[in-house]
Order: sequence, then C-alpha cells, then structure tokens
Amino acid sequence: MNTPDDLDARLTRRHADLLVLGGQVVTPAGIERLDVACLGGHIVALGELRRSWSAESTLEAAGLHVLPGVIDTQVHFREPGLTHKETLEAGTRGAVLGGVTGVFEMPNTSPLTLTPEDLAAKFDRADGRAWCDHAFYIGGSAVNAERLAELERLPGCAGVKVFMGSSFGDLLADDDTVLRRILRHGRRRLAVHAEDEARLRERRVLVEASGDVCDHPRWRDPRSALMATRRIVAMAAESWRRLHVLHVSTADEMAYLAHHKRRVSVEVTPHHLTLCAPECYRRLGSLTQMNPPVRDDGHRQALWRAIRDGVVDVIGSDHAPHTREEKARPYPDSPSGMTGVQTLVPIMLEHVHQGRLSLPRLADLTSAGPARLFGIEGKGRIALGYDADLTLVDLSARRTISDAWIASVSGWTPYHGQSVTGWPITTVIRGRTVMRDEALVGRPQGQPMAFLEGTPTPSVENPASR
Repeated sequence: MNTPDDLDARLTRRHADLLVLGGQVVTPAGIERLDVACLGGHIVALGELRRSWSAESTLEAAGLHVLPGVIDTQVHFREPGLTHKETLEAGTRGAVLGGVTGVFEMPNTSPLTLTPEDLAAKFDRADGRAWCDHAFYIGGSAVNAERLAELERLPGCAGVKVFMGSSFGDLLADDDTVLRRILRHGRRRLAVHAEDEARLRERRVLVEASGDVCDHPRWRDPRSALMATRRIVAMAAESWRRLHVLHVSTADEMAYLAHHKRRVSVEVTPHHLTLCAPECYRRLGSLTQMNPPVRDDGHRQALWRAIRDGVVDVIGSDHAPHTREEKARPYPDSPSGMTGVQTLVPIMLEHVHQGRLSLPRLADLTSAGPARLFGIEGKGRIALGYDADLTLVDLSARRTISDAWIASVSGWTPYHGQSVTGWPITTVIRGRTVMRDEALVGRPQGQPMAFLEGTPTPSVENPASR
C-alpha cells in the first residue's frame, strides 16, 4: 500500500500508477485530446504526458472517448433476501462491464434497509464482492421517520428513499402525516417514487378485468404520477426540503416540474427514453413492465424535450431484475422491473449516435449531475484531484446487445437483439482498471462512496493536493 511519503515521491518523479494516453477526454472545458495520469486513486496530471511521465501501467486510448466515470443513481440489486433475482456481485459486475463506476442501491430488500444495522449488513455483503464503488439508500418510513436526520448521515448512505406507491409494509409511505414526518427530519436531498397509491388501488380492477399487459400504462396512468408528484413537491416546499423525483415518465409531470426546479431535481431512465407503448408490450409482454410504465411516444418525446430544456438532471437505470419465470406470470400478477445497469451506457450512446443528445450532455447526466446533486466526494468530473474514475467508450463500435452478455442473475435484457453504435471498452475505478477491452480484470475491489453531507470516513491522502 502506498504511504503518503511514497505518493509524494512518485508525484515528484512523475511516476503514475496508470497513464491513459491519447484519448478524447470529456472535461469541464469540453472535449480535448489529453493524457490522464492517475496516482493513489486520483487524477494528478492532464495534458501531453507521454514523454514526461512514466507509469506502472498504461492504457492506449487513441480512437476512444474518455468520460468521467458513469454513476448509476438507481439500482435494485436485491441482496439480501432476493438473491435468486440479483446479487451485489453480479449486479456490480454487470455495472463495470457496462462502463459504470459507481451505483446507488435501493432499500427494498429483505429485510428492508431501515436501520443502521441494515445498512451495515449491506456494506459487509459488498466488501470484497462489489466490482464498483457503491452507496446504499435508507428507506424513509413511519417506523424510522424521527431517526432519519441521523440515518442519512451514516457513512456510505446515499440519502433517504421514499416510496409513495409500488411498495408494501413498512416501506410504503402514502399517508400525508407520515410523509411530513419524513420531510421534517433530515436535510439531504430526498429521493421519491411518486405514484398515487390510492388511485392505483382503485384502478387495478381495470387490468384484472383485461389481463392485458398493454393496459399497464392505462392502469398506472399519467394522472396517478402527477397527483403524487404535486403532493410531494408541495409538502417538501413546506419544510424547505430538497427533493429528487425518480423515473419521471409523463409529459404532465415534466411541465409541472419545470416550474419547481430550484429545490427539485429530476431523473429519467433509458427505458422511458427508448421503448414505446403499445409496441413494446406487444413485442415483449411483461419484460417491459415497469413502475411507472413505459408510455406512448407523446410522453417519450416530452422526456427528450425536458432533457434539451435542462429540466432533467440525471439518468438512472432503475435496474430491478426479476427472473423469467416470475415475469411469465399472468398479468397483472407479473412483477414490474427489468435489468438496466449494464445497458445504460450502450443505449444512451446509441442516442448520442442518433443525435438526440451530445456526449458532454450525457456526461453531465451520468457523472457531474449525480455528483453535484448528491454531494459525492471526489467524483463526477475529469479534473485534477478528483477520483480517477473513467469510462472509455468507442463511439464507432457497433454491437448487438444480447441476453448472453448480461451478467445479472436474471440473465435477460429487454434490448436483446438491438444493435447499437457506441460501446464501453474499458472501465477504470480510482485508477484501477476493472474492465479492459470488454473483459473483466482482477477481482472486486469496490469501495463505499463518501458524501459531503454525510459522516466523514478516513481516506488515503490525495497526492494532487500536495
């Protein structure tokens, strides 16, 4: 292990752990052809470094674009309790194969993540098994509302997640009194799944009568989403609480949220930007069943307009796998959820290829945006002193996504057979190459993320600060 003196000496000698050479680097100043020197887990030099620096290892990045490490701020890795669907090891393995360097994992496991002990148990399970860096959400609930100010500051905690719908038991928070208790305790940005549970219960009879998965967006209609979003935004304003609305899926919500951006941030998902009802349901059935639903092209185009207008802050995958057998149950008893963390980068690079967004905008939505919103220490940009998290992509590589490529325990993707242009080639986390030329390297060494509003944790001194 490098000591501070070792790092200081190596910085003086310009001898890095890793040199990334000749890539088109997405920096805060734009896309530039630069070399990147990584030492002690951090970026310590940028520029023409080939002749002036040496390194333990090098990556030739000519012909590739180097993005700041992609952070997926919404994944469900199902561990503990539901490991027949997914595990921390398989989920994070899929992440790095897909160019993702960090993830925020959700609290709807078994047991639910509601206490310090629940959170610690997840970190214990991730130790030595997680391929990428990670943080875990605490669930906001009636049973822990008064403790949330303490819980949200635990090391490695991504914040508090609230389910206003689509959950059960202690994790469902659909009552205004409970929601206000949650909002009053704590100060970090609160992430929310906004669907109106009462309306969903009333309307379930529609799909029980039809048994047709094409009716999924009719059951969970735009009004159910807008009702919940308006409720939680109004209540958050009462307590001056920052809010993060997850997987926004409707034109109605985007029009409303555009007027509440000072304290409210917005996430969209690749599947809501890519798939389209009713075609996807007719073709894939319940494999495209998600909550909130994939909707028609009018809503999809509204999401793209919101990206162009700056209403959208981040893209998260909402990776939430179920087995094929579970998905094959008769609708509406089939569960909602699909894989997504491994396909986030390829699918969004195809959108870049099609001209729907620029590469710098994608980097902002998947790296700088998450770091800025959630106060992640040292991540989100390629700049001196930041963690050496890098996603190297080939914008001209043409690949066909297949179930066989998917690392998830569930083993399938709704994008099976889809051709894309743009592909993750190499993944670097804290200066360590974990995927190179589309193959895993070494062993899992992911670490908990740190947050500016969380409890500090000891870390290796940053040589770039010397």
